[in-house]
Amino acid sequence: MRYKGFDMGLTKTDLFTKEQNDMAAMAKAIGHPARIAILQYLVKKNACVCGDLVEELGLAQATTSQHLKELKNIGLIQGSIEGVNTCYCIEPKMWKKYKSLFTLFFKEVATDPKCC
Repeated sequence: MRYKGFDMGLTKTDLFTKEQNDMAAMAKAIGHPARIAILQYLVKKNACVCGDLVEELGLAQATTSQHLKELKNIGLIQGSIEGVNTCYCIEPKMWKKYKSLFTLFFKEVATDPKCC
């Protein structure tokens, strides 16, 4: 629905910094417990994982594939095809980038006992 001078579907991402948009995209991508579980599993294995994820998560293959696609779309994981399997692992450069962004975001704050 359009109103004069106002677009209801506009996200206005151009009003925010690249870092803010990147962090929001990453937060959205990891905003599902299955995706957190995938990332934790890949970090724990510290190697390319082929086919173990469906069994590890207990989800259907199609559901697991959709979650992997979301993580791959923002660059947190990478995949390579080996025979009939696609193997996944953490993408180290993007992992480091997001870790740095969120570390800065969650910096220590001074607590003021008079605050709310």
